[in-house]
Amino acid sequence: MFQSDFGGVGLLQTPTARMAPVGEMSFTYDQVDPYTHYGFSFQPFEWFEAGFRYTQIENRLFGRSIAGDRDYLDKGVDLKLSLLNEGRYLPEFAVGFRDFGGTGLFGSEYVVANKRWYDFDFSLGLGWGYLGSRGDIENPLRFAGDRFEQRINERSAGGGDFNIKQLFSGKASLFGGIQYRTPYEPLTLQLEYDGNDYKTEPLNNPQEQDSPINVGARLRVNNNLTLSAAWERGNTAMLGATLSVNLAGLSQPKSDPPPVAPKAGRDHQSEDWSRVATDLAQNAGISASRISKDGDSLIVEGSPTRYRSMPEAELRANRILHNVAGTDIQQFHYRWKQRGLYLREDILPRDPLPDEPLLVEPASTFSGDDYRHGVASVASSSRRAAKTTDETVYEAPADRFSWSLNPGLNQNYGGPDGYLYQVLARLDTQFKTDEHGWFSNTLAYTLLDNFDKFDYIADSDLPRVRTFVGRYLEETDLGIYNLQYTRTARLSDNWFGMAYAGYLEQMYAGAGGEILYRPFNSNVAFGVDANWVKQRDFDTQFGLRDYETWTGNATAYIDTGIKDVLAVVSVGRYLAKDIGTTLDFSRTFESGVRLGAYATFTDAGDDYGEGGFDKGIYLSMPLDLFFNKSTRRTASVAWRPLTRDGGAKLARRYGLYGLTNQRSLGDYWENYERAGP
Repeated sequence: MFQSDFGGVGLLQTPTARMAPVGEMSFTYDQVDPYTHYGFSFQPFEWFEAGFRYTQIENRLFGRSIAGDRDYLDKGVDLKLSLLNEGRYLPEFAVGFRDFGGTGLFGSEYVVANKRWYDFDFSLGLGWGYLGSRGDIENPLRFAGDRFEQRINERSAGGGDFNIKQLFSGKASLFGGIQYRTPYEPLTLQLEYDGNDYKTEPLNNPQEQDSPINVGARLRVNNNLTLSAAWERGNTAMLGATLSVNLAGLSQPKSDPPPVAPKAGRDHQSEDWSRVATDLAQNAGISASRISKDGDSLIVEGSPTRYRSMPEAELRANRILHNVAGTDIQQFHYRWKQRGLYLREDILPRDPLPDEPLLVEPASTFSGDDYRHGVASVASSSRRAAKTTDETVYEAPADRFSWSLNPGLNQNYGGPDGYLYQVLARLDTQFKTDEHGWFSNTLAYTLLDNFDKFDYIADSDLPRVRTFVGRYLEETDLGIYNLQYTRTARLSDNWFGMAYAGYLEQMYAGAGGEILYRPFNSNVAFGVDANWVKQRDFDTQFGLRDYETWTGNATAYIDTGIKDVLAVVSVGRYLAKDIGTTLDFSRTFESGVRLGAYATFTDAGDDYGEGGFDKGIYLSMPLDLFFNKSTRRTASVAWRPLTRDGGAKLARRYGLYGLTNQRSLGDYWENYERAGP
């Protein structure tokens, strides 16, 4: 499958009904005068393709009063849905929307079908809007209502609106083509009939078209790189390239230390439990805070530090514990906790490589009082009477202070100011007061940036809660990006709490708290956060400005059970005092890569400044996909088309849903089978 000029699977100027492999992400760059396209395409499901695109129009400007002599840059969101899979006699069939959530300059709707015959792939479609501007046929939907007779030419001045009124309206045109896979396997040839006559191009920019036939060639250099060339409109050359990667199939061979070999027999009583804790950390990736004996059980309390797969850590630990346990020990307990919150207990038989775990149960079976005091010596209050001697054999020394030095990058692209970036050196420090409380600090120094070009701020009646970003970056070389105290508590079996105060992010200081209801291994969790904040001075030091507000959200987290999709719906008050809803959908692939998108709608309406709502996408990737050592660390990148004041949330450093991830078993049993014998 190849990406079209606009991004998304297609021929050249036109889309096809084909879909990329699930999990594939592609970046396409191509130039066909006067347009330069930058397209990002994602395939989260077999039936759904999504993408966003920038189109630089080289002979039109944003406006000298806005961006000087900078070329106009259009932003668009594209969607395609597969409705029918190809069969022996039936074609593959899809419906799609181009520039659906943008300015609408290139707005189109289409239906298209594909049928393969040996090395040939034929496509035929019907397009409206930009794809159908030739208008060579009457709209077949005109009998369904008067609104389909004429296309209402409404375009969003700044982007961010769904162009609902235009859908499938006005004249239409046929488009299609043939794709031929040559005997020289890396080379594919394309022939296309374009439904656009280029007489009504956006921004009053008509282009001459000598022929509606486009011809092109694709050369697949390797699995990740494709080069493109074409002759379009009968008079214009196109050159481009596509970089693709399959997020679902990413992996990297590991050179982790092999599991410890189990000793024969069962009597290996150890007296050096400090050494056992070291082995657990180095080989099993478990930071043990406490090891104890309770009857015939050996209990390890701690946190995973290396392996994303919990069974991988537990089965490695089983071998280590088997080699040090006495004959009276029959099973091993792993009590997982995070930031002082006990989350669950996994119980495995002593056999170093058991056929299956005895039990995986929620930490809520423990006594609530025990948890609030950081003691987890019994499995449930009902078992307290049967409890034998709980003997602590190891307790980790207090490790209160930690630090790390990392690079950072802030970026923004898509506005009249062009590509803006800031490269940082970030020093993160942490001091634990106890198991449930800690001070955190981020000190950042700007190494390189061009945010002095951040001049354009769209008109808006909202308070400037985010669009002052240029002032913050311009006046800050060395800044305190975070300095806060955070405290957690387990309120009852399924309730968790957190409170925090200080300089919460670069732009806001204040205090707040969060409560989360999350039953063990439930598909649904609910949380509420409330925060009083005050805007910080532009130099990101200790001073505060006059603006203050209350902000917060009620949030539902729903594991849909469909293709590992998590839906997050929050309702609340945002930093600019607007009230609304944020919808967030993400999918986690087997590789651990998480791809998501969100949209925020508030009562700010047109006061956003540009467009009627906020939106963005994000990508989170486990770092061990790129290294030969296992790690639980991840790297994230997010994209927003513009910096807006509407729908702006407080950038809280910690969230209870993330801290309590181990309340969900996820793919524990599948990982157990892979990690086991």
